Amino acid sequence: MRTLCTAIAVSLCASAPLFAQSSSAQSSAQKLPEHCDRACLIGAMNSYLTALVYHDPSQVPLSANVEFVENTVPMHPGDGLWKTAEALPTTFEIYVADPVSEEVGVLCVMRADEHPIEAVFRLKIRHGEIVAAEHLWAGDLKAANLKNLQTPRPGFLTAVPPAERASRAKMLRIALTYYTAVTTADANNAPFANDCERHENGIATTGNPPPATPGRGTIGSLGCAAQLKTHFMDYIRRIEPRRVMIADPQTGLVLGFSQFRHPMKQTRETIVGVPGFTSTVMSFKPFDNVAAHVFKISGGKIHEIEALGHTGMPYDSPTGWEHFPDHGE
Repeated sequence: MRTLCTAIAVSLCASAPLFAQSSSAQSSAQKLPEHCDRACLIGAMNSYLTALVYHDPSQVPLSANVEFVENTVPMHPGDGLWKTAEALPTTFEIYVADPVSEEVGVLCVMRADEHPIEAVFRLKIRHGEIVAAEHLWAGDLKAANLKNLQTPRPGFLTAVPPAERASRAKMLRIALTYYTAVTTADANNAPFANDCERHENGIATTGNPPPATPGRGTIGSLGCAAQLKTHFMDYIRRIEPRRVMIADPQTGLVLGFSQFRHPMKQTRETIVGVPGFTSTVMSFKPFDNVAAHVFKISGGKIHEIEALGHTGMPYDSPTGWEHFPDHGE
């Protein structure tokens, strides 16, 4: 468990997006260094999470015009999880720190409003102050979700050997290819490693043990590339915007935010190459899935994907960042 704010006290505080900070939420916290390096960024996020649980935005150095969006809704400092967060993350935390963009993100499990939630937080820092903060979270976590949200998979916690590292720019490009591979149903559009495994809200959606009888369950036993080749994800026609801006070559991690747009015009989807499972009924109404993905990249390939989805949003929902193009990216 973390202690209260360190000297690096920074936090992603929620803040007024369309308005200047209210006087009641003005930060009295000490500013960060003029340029925040990797250790500073991680410390800033830890301080933010502490302030969040204490429901006190003044503990972190917010810009007077800090912009804050939670689950696509622009909010003011002290709103949203600033009111309901109850306990710091303990064993499930994946940090992505990027000194080039001076941004840091963390995917974690914590408690809010008396329930466990999975959450992604993003901070953007300029001249020692937080100028943008983003919360994306999902609740209603069942035992099946929480099973894989106890500790991160080892790949997310280990450094990439220097010979296997890619440049920050290349890592961002590789992460972006994932969305193209999904919308085109073409696994060749992304460099998936043979051991690539994807989890969504804690559920392993690839790499599961094969079922005793081939059929629908076979889909979940396939790898990232093989699963796409079945056309099981063809209903995902649009992913926009794709905001991929935080990368750490040392850990090989990239954090991206996106909005999966589902028009759901088809009523049935044809499945290819899966014995006993040739089609599936698509009975959903149009909707959006607001998502965050952490990609593990090593040797130029995607090895791990940890995704969080805030589902059930109206189709073509705004992102909440339309008024803040500089900080929403």
